[in-house]
Amino acid sequence: MKGKVAIVTGASSGIGLATVKEFASRGASVVLAARNTSKLESTVQELNSQYGKDVNGKSRFIAVTADVSKEEDCKNLVAKSVEHFGRIDILVNNAGISMRAMFKDLDLSVIRNLMDVNFWGTVYCTKYALPYLLEAKGSVVGVISIAGFKGLPARTGYSSSKFAIYGFLDTLRIEHLHDGLHVMVFAPGFTTSNIRNVALTADGSQQGETPRDEDKMMSAEEVASRMAKGIIKRKSQIVLTPIGNLTVWLNKFFPRLVDKLEYNYMKKEPNSPLK
Repeated sequence: MKGKVAIVTGASSGIGLATVKEFASRGASVVLAARNTSKLESTVQELNSQYGKDVNGKSRFIAVTADVSKEEDCKNLVAKSVEHFGRIDILVNNAGISMRAMFKDLDLSVIRNLMDVNFWGTVYCTKYALPYLLEAKGSVVGVISIAGFKGLPARTGYSSSKFAIYGFLDTLRIEHLHDGLHVMVFAPGFTTSNIRNVALTADGSQQGETPRDEDKMMSAEEVASRMAKGIIKRKSQIVLTPIGNLTVWLNKFFPRLVDKLEYNYMKKEPNSPLK
């Protein structure tokens, strides 16, 4: 990745932050995008002190405050990236939010919110970065989930947005089959991050704490390492964790069995809305 320029959305924490650090360690210049300006700037300072400037004397890292649910923010993110670095080689659409509630109890604004951030954020950023990615024969990555292959109960909005991202990127890959564009759908399983802490409940408020044992999950750093390797090898699809791969494989042949296994698995969460 030496000499490459990458944009990472959702870069202030979790998989996004780990991805920024992984790319930096591999020699890439990185544009950090998220809503939390102070966290972004703190990370940029840390990276600048650790890695210094590029061969042209420019900082290898810049922070751009962006809410990816807003088209203008995404347009500005790409413009700032090109203004500073002159190119874009990699776009990682990582920004996302989750939810946990039964659809029958759900305020529809929650699904709109998830689609705006998860799906439209991916569409907006990809649209404005695409000319530069095509010029560089670069990579666009969509971070989805196992929920993008198999619907998760009490996660209708989350699963819908991730299925939508999968369909969008799968189609984009085919459209540019002969243009040298690399498109990768990247699906971590349960990963240590704060996404469950800030997941939305039925009324749109944050649930405030994770219902899972985070210590038993794949680390964000391991996920970032796998992503970097996938980009270098120009993989079209990566599914992480043994349970994630098993779920995707079983669902191809025994979908009704997976329905039952999923339901029973998810209802074991503390305070699960499933009965």
